[in-house]
Amino acid sequence: MRLAYVCSDPGVPVFGRKGCSIHVQEVLRALLGLGIEVVLFARRFDGEAPPGLEALSIYRLEPLPKQDVAKREQAALAANDTLRAALEHAGPFDLVYERYALWSLAAMGYARDTGIPGLLEVNAPLVDEQAQHRKLADRAGAVSVSERTFGMATHLIAVSLEVADYLRGFAGTSERIHVVPNGVDPDRFPQDVVPTLGAAPGIFTIGFVGSLRPWHGLSVLVEAFAQLYHANEATRLIVVGDGPERPKLESDLLARGLCDAVQLVGQVEHSEVPGLLASLDVAVAPYPRLPHFYFSPLKVYEYMAAGRAVVASGIGQLRQLIEPEVNGLLCPPGDAAAHAAALERLRRDPQLARRLGQAARTTIQQHHSWNTVVRRLLALAGIRPLQGQRGAIGAVP
Repeated sequence: MRLAYVCSDPGVPVFGRKGCSIHVQEVLRALLGLGIEVVLFARRFDGEAPPGLEALSIYRLEPLPKQDVAKREQAALAANDTLRAALEHAGPFDLVYERYALWSLAAMGYARDTGIPGLLEVNAPLVDEQAQHRKLADRAGAVSVSERTFGMATHLIAVSLEVADYLRGFAGTSERIHVVPNGVDPDRFPQDVVPTLGAAPGIFTIGFVGSLRPWHGLSVLVEAFAQLYHANEATRLIVVGDGPERPKLESDLLARGLCDAVQLVGQVEHSEVPGLLASLDVAVAPYPRLPHFYFSPLKVYEYMAAGRAVVASGIGQLRQLIEPEVNGLLCPPGDAAAHAAALERLRRDPQLARRLGQAARTTIQQHHSWNTVVRRLLALAGIRPLQGQRGAIGAVP
């Protein structure tokens, strides 16, 4: 079986270290692990193929010119002709799988015209995101292209219920929408991994992994940790990641006198994350109250796969993933005092923290491995690996 995986978004470095990059890499690994021949069409790579992806066939799409916004958008739309020609040259394929990108029409059009399934993975309302957080010159044009792309897809893969609701706003999509949340490879987080940043006896360690951006609730994290630390100084905070909020984070920690209790690790290779998570007693996802929380947070899946107790905001998909008192603790979004209280509870009750962490890992193993996710995606296209034969592919009867 041959599959075309398409990612034409210049903001997604498929071999990079961003969360979206890890998402692409894990889906590709799972596809290859099932014996599928994959041809990757991508615009941005940021490095060589990570381990496990050496068998990929790669087609490098041309970079978009660094012009003004309107010209860049026109160039992105015109690039569909090149992508279509590349798909026709590299084909035939049995399936096209695309990570939705603004201005991209060619992949779903190719799938429709050649009579093969076209699966379109939608991770966010990109038109709204582009207009709010970046620049968008032709919003009406971007909406029109999205409508056409959504209309050509055989199935629309929404990573959360909130993304599914967004897709239902486009005519004729409802019957083709499937909610398939993100996943994680639990084998990448072995329980016997050596902690990278081991603590002295008696020190309670909480941690955050992810990009340092406004919607990740870093101010909530700092306030919660400040309350925890000032009540008991035998605590520390590890922050893994980087981003535009780092200067604000550093100044906030300095103003509160917390610098000696906090370690800012910065951005790391994904292979380093298991050891860092093993250094934590509790992992946090303290999202603020957001009007549109459409994420399927990879960090939380990784926290759980690593067997960490999780304290997170009860918002969006996290309310379906985490069952309070069973596999984690949920707090009201943006409520630093509630987060601090949950952390203090786990500090005082390490047995509860261990139980929640073990249950979290079981949840991932049973329901949210990338292997499970990809098998479900293939089933939507009428394809499944034959039982007991890891590399064999068959049609769903």
